Amino acid sequence: MPLTRRLTLLAFAATLAGCATSTANLSTATVGDYRDTIDLSGKLSVNYQKDGRQESITGNFNWEQRPEAIDVALISPLGQTVATINVTPTSATLVQGGQERTASDIDSLTQETLGWPLPVSGLRDWLQGYALDAQGQRFRASPANNSVTTKDGWRLRFVEWQDAGASQPAPRLIQAERAASGDITDLAIRIVILPAA
Repeated sequence: MPLTRRLTLLAFAATLAGCATSTANLSTATVGDYRDTIDLSGKLSVNYQKDGRQESITGNFNWEQRPEAIDVALISPLGQTVATINVTPTSATLVQGGQERTASDIDSLTQETLGWPLPVSGLRDWLQGYALDAQGQRFRASPANNSVTTKDGWRLRFVEWQDAGASQPAPRLIQAERAASGDITDLAIRIVILPAA
């Protein structure tokens, strides 16, 4: 596989991994309809600039979340699993192309694989419409209150909902943007959560 393609796949894997936080840093208290156990699938696209070049990565994901672990499968547009990620309170493991990388936490793993940091307080909350705002307060998105800037600098917009008429609807489309992270600029992630089968 060409080096550029391998780096793109690794970047895609690490991007989604970067959104998954170590469970050691999570609040497990039930807030509204927040659940510690979820199984979701969806689509992910990432756009950013690095060294003056625009980069784009797309794919699908399966997300299995339990109180003690997160397991993610990253799938190419053609349906092939390109990477798997496992995050626990004590370690993070990424397997891609038969090679396994492990670090004590997801921050270390993404820094090692990409050379630049990605958010670690992210997808576990975002997929359910939650985030920590710039003041560290718990934010719950709704159709009437659908944007927030997180404590770690992400601008989130919850654009579409699974059932906008529900008392606490679940998000369907999330857009996350960050101006800069190391030598990466204009980082934007678009997450589409598919309806449960």
